[in-house]
Amino acid sequence: MTIEIVNSDAPIRIRRKARFRILLDILLVAAGIAAFFIFPNSLGFMTRVLIMIIMVLSLDLVLGYAGIASLGHAALFGTGAYAAGMFAVYASANPILGLAVGALAGAIIAFVSGLVLMRASGLTLLMISIAVAQILFEIVNSTRSITGGSDGLIGIDMDPVLGLYAFDFYGKTGYWYALVVLVLVFILLKTIVASPFGLVARGIHESPARMRAIGTSVYWRLVGIYTLAGGIAGIGGALSAQVTELVSLESLGFNLSAEAMIMLILGGTGRLYGAIFGTVVFMTVHHTAASIDPFNWLFVIGIMVLFVVYFVPEGFLGLPARLRKHLGAGK
Repeated sequence: MTIEIVNSDAPIRIRRKARFRILLDILLVAAGIAAFFIFPNSLGFMTRVLIMIIMVLSLDLVLGYAGIASLGHAALFGTGAYAAGMFAVYASANPILGLAVGALAGAIIAFVSGLVLMRASGLTLLMISIAVAQILFEIVNSTRSITGGSDGLIGIDMDPVLGLYAFDFYGKTGYWYALVVLVLVFILLKTIVASPFGLVARGIHESPARMRAIGTSVYWRLVGIYTLAGGIAGIGGALSAQVTELVSLESLGFNLSAEAMIMLILGGTGRLYGAIFGTVVFMTVHHTAASIDPFNWLFVIGIMVLFVVYFVPEGFLGLPARLRKHLGAGK
């Protein structure tokens, strides 16, 4: 006769973790609302932070959950920015329609490039992802009559959001607009990563061979994940174009992809909260350090990256667990 021992504490821990995550979500939204009133003179900077969070969240879906290493994520962000910007200039300045156009453009580029990218791995994948971004960079730069080339796309004049809230000089509408879109994107991503689709992505990350053995079409699942991430990155790019009313070639540049990767590493991959925390830390440190020393601010970022890589590979969000582990071992 076999006796099965059931851990009765497991359901309790699951419920506690679920309640903690709900509380954390509420606190994050509350922090976003409070920031508007605490830092009324920094709305432009904080809006850029919200937009970058969306981009890094999309990168986390690709890298943290599916294990797709990419250094060309700016291709998806920049495509969304240019698509929404040109849509506003040449077709309609409706912000919601512009978001949809940006998301669609980012998803299309992700799907087309993903057909090639998802057949590669390792260094080859990294190099091809960079090549895709550089190709788009050159296409945009060479079509100056449409995109503005190196001068950037100008003349973007957005209609009021929902026909009620006009974009103002102080950036109040832009901040609330970006915050609402970010919250909706975050809810969508939380739903996705908790769904069977998200669980398959984790399974592919951990063992592609095992997922193939149970009948999963790994290649097409990766293409689907990359396409979805492209749509979300495109939303971030569209927001950037609409709020700043300008799109430059920097939105397709390698620096943006590299910075997004650093933000995700700092916060911790494979956890949506890590993308949020890493982006806030990176951009706050960048903003503060650059204002103190515009030439050597990267030194501070470099120290943070080295600290995370050597001492907290899980990112800053893994620091409490790492400290508890060391304190427990020292007793």
